[in-house]
Amino acid sequence: MRAVLISCYRALRSQLHIRMLLLTLLPFGLSLLLWGALLWWRLQFLIDWLQEFFIQHDGFHSATVILGWFNLLALKTVIVPFLAMWALLPLMILTALVLVGLCAVPVIARHVGRYHYPALAKRHGGSVLGSLWTSLWCFAVFVVLWLLTLPLTLIPPLALVLHPLLWGWLTYRVMAYDTLADYASAEERQFLLHRHRWALLTMGAVAGTLGTLPTLLWLGGALSVIFFPLLAAVAIWLYVLVFVFTGLWFQYYCLQALLELRLTNDAAALHR
Repeated sequence: MRAVLISCYRALRSQLHIRMLLLTLLPFGLSLLLWGALLWWRLQFLIDWLQEFFIQHDGFHSATVILGWFNLLALKTVIVPFLAMWALLPLMILTALVLVGLCAVPVIARHVGRYHYPALAKRHGGSVLGSLWTSLWCFAVFVVLWLLTLPLTLIPPLALVLHPLLWGWLTYRVMAYDTLADYASAEERQFLLHRHRWALLTMGAVAGTLGTLPTLLWLGGALSVIFFPLLAAVAIWLYVLVFVFTGLWFQYYCLQALLELRLTNDAAALHR
């Protein structure tokens, strides 16, 4: 736990560096262009499809009953666009995570490695295709678990635990691969992921909790629907900011763990 806290402090300090703040602009700009085009092209189609689905399956009556339980009947008039926004939310977060992994994490790795671990040899056990594959299969598992546990999120205590844990698992799997891609061999990466899985999952869960904060922007009821494009842009930038900090946190922790692995006899355990 001490190593987790030390790497967190170092990440917070590095996050304030102007280079790291500017680093958020590229994935943010790419996400904005991508989602701006998609929303302009297909958002109305998604809303129309949901509207038709609700009409055919008596969804408005069911929505009225459920919203009545929580005294949220004012949302009935905007329930369809509201659901469309929530359906797009995981995809927006994944886009930010993947773009940070592809665009920002290599820069973070060079920054941290150059100034803090200059003697650490690079063994290039990962690749861009490996990063994409890891992101996609982890997100596929995440979506299945997200959908299976969605009914449980109606219970407030579980909602506060399940989603951060799910986002934490996804973040830890994707970030750990990206941060070790240049420096660790494939065997070293697998060994470190197994040995430090609980610490990495804890870091991912904390990052996942931070990642839920931009979601609060969508809780403005009808106003969140009216200002959807603006809120989407702000939320995407906040997601990128959180993921850049997370990338720094994982980079410091993983490179320190890799350095310690190479300095001890644990390296021999890789080949047992």
